[in-house]
Amino acid sequence: MKGLTDIPGIRVGHISDFDAVTGCTAILCEQGAVGGVDIRGSASGTQEIDTLSPGHVTDRVHGILLAGGSAFGLEAAAGVRRYLAGRKVGYAFGGQHIPIVPGAILFDLGIGKTNVHPNIAMGEAAAAAATTDAVTEGCVGAGTGATIGKLFGMARAMKGGIGSYTVTLPGGVLVSAMVAVNALGDVRDPATGKIAAGARKSASSREFIDSEGEMRRGAVIGATTGNTTLAVVVTNARLNKVQANKLAQFASLGMARTIYPVNTMADGDIAFALSLGALQADINILGVAAAEAVAQSILRGVRLAKTLGGVPGLAG
Repeated sequence: MKGLTDIPGIRVGHISDFDAVTGCTAILCEQGAVGGVDIRGSASGTQEIDTLSPGHVTDRVHGILLAGGSAFGLEAAAGVRRYLAGRKVGYAFGGQHIPIVPGAILFDLGIGKTNVHPNIAMGEAAAAAATTDAVTEGCVGAGTGATIGKLFGMARAMKGGIGSYTVTLPGGVLVSAMVAVNALGDVRDPATGKIAAGARKSASSREFIDSEGEMRRGAVIGATTGNTTLAVVVTNARLNKVQANKLAQFASLGMARTIYPVNTMADGDIAFALSLGALQADINILGVAAAEAVAQSILRGVRLAKTLGGVPGLAG
């Protein structure tokens, strides 16, 4: 299993700045893909999201950019567009090509250098690095500075990162996800209900405190920032834009199964969906697979995250 690149026509590239502890990830679909989106968090940062609406004239997108750097990181999407335009990808007009590249950012300014952000050059480099090889996971790309379990601040947080997972359905239908896990909440394994990674009892402890339980006892999020989980789900089944948006909604359920709490006022959680290929599949079955792919990707994102920027990770 390669993760998101199991889907024919998808390439993924990461660029990481390990000194500044930030980065970005480019997901390319140069032949064009039908896209959809679901925004459940209340602190999102996005670009060209309207192109994914069923009411928008654009019928396909050519890539998606995920980046750290908060609002500054949105600049990196221009680099992906520049790379694709140079390859004559996008809508042809006036002797040039106009690629459509929606983008979303997560807040990672609480780790590493706050004055260094993904920019146009990094976005272009991420696109140039895109490959059909197995998706590199852990603290890379948009997940370089990702952290989780921040109800009580960064001192008691843990590292998040990139995770990717594919679900195989009958008839050769695939549904694959890639997630940059940067949540306020804890991550639980749906199979056991136990916390896999999250807020710790103290800066020196590896015991978890159960953020939702603490909130039920009165702990407030307050000024806590530094969050947002970003997911991209891709299938080789043929969907229209309405169905692609529904698939993104289904994909968001994978976050709800693993992140506690999720979709808070301090998270900008977003799920993108892309459809490539011509296979036929029921949207509800695809939705079940999408939620599972996202949930497993989130688990992989924290289990493969290494200690970085002074924040401990499960992978050492």
